[in-house]
Amino acid sequence: MKLLITGGAGFIGSAVIRHIIKNTQDHVLNIDKLTYAGNLESLNSVSTHSRYQFIQADICDAEHLKQIFAQYQPDRVMHLAAESHVDRSISGPAAFIETNIVGTYQLLEVARQYWAGLDQERQQSFRFHHISTDEVYGDLEGTTDLFTEQTPYSPSSPYSASKASSDHLVRAWHRTYGLPVLITNCSNNYGPYHFPEKLIPLIILNALEGKPLPVYGKGNQIRDWLYVEDHARALYSVVTQGQIGETYNIGGHNEKQNIEVVHAICELLEELAPNKPQGIVHYKDLIQFVQDRPGHDVRYAIDASKIQQDLNWTPEETFESGLRKTVQWYLDNTVWVQHVKSGEYQNWISQQYKAD
Repeated sequence: MKLLITGGAGFIGSAVIRHIIKNTQDHVLNIDKLTYAGNLESLNSVSTHSRYQFIQADICDAEHLKQIFAQYQPDRVMHLAAESHVDRSISGPAAFIETNIVGTYQLLEVARQYWAGLDQERQQSFRFHHISTDEVYGDLEGTTDLFTEQTPYSPSSPYSASKASSDHLVRAWHRTYGLPVLITNCSNNYGPYHFPEKLIPLIILNALEGKPLPVYGKGNQIRDWLYVEDHARALYSVVTQGQIGETYNIGGHNEKQNIEVVHAICELLEELAPNKPQGIVHYKDLIQFVQDRPGHDVRYAIDASKIQQDLNWTPEETFESGLRKTVQWYLDNTVWVQHVKSGEYQNWISQQYKAD
């Protein structure tokens, strides 16, 4: 197959591309705008492969998208391009509206027109796979409820509202125009090549530099953690085997409070990086509670039984095994880390995480 993947230089997108090139015979065209979180170095292992291509493009640019579709003639589209950081959506929501809503609309329209022009056999095999988030469902009450594919949408942040909007657009293009779509909603991802503004890489890298480890509020927010390579396998299963019009929730079966995650990272670093920055006795001594995020959801948790039953997917990594691999990867890939740490990134971190 020929797969067109948007946002392929991002954290999840690059994991999907590495998985496809390594484990299948499919061809991949990666289109990415290369905003601050897009990093082609995350694709160094496949960048010269004969089945991989990259084009820098903005999904809001319909004319460029039309040229790309006409030239590449994809069999499947995997749409991962998105602004994805909740904190950034609070301080600057406009980019989220533009990319996540307008960009998805432009991509849907170009894909619909392209699909309509295919012969019957290729029309029947074409798929538009939209990758979304569990945050569209909002907040879970209590400690036992789970998000299912039927959970009503109740987004809390500009980010999750923009992703909810894009999900609704995809479903509307399926119902109104017949575009063959698939939607997945995933829990919090973690793993190698994660941009250092997100919790797990931020804690790892700050600890190694002897900087404060910022934890929102009391750190009692609960998330379901999914190792990114498990997610990549799930996404490929959906785009190749999923039923048209269906939604699949993808979770890691690993519910942890944020403070538990931070403590687990500190314990791993005690073992894997015992030579601490000067003056640091224990990594956990660097933990610093900061003012909570506005509208912060307390708990997310996914019921991933549908994708397990229908597509025979389950995560291979436990939280413990995945976190160990992640910490070790950051210890082994300091060049990648240093290249990512641009001035913009440093300015963002200093603005965002102020001690309470």
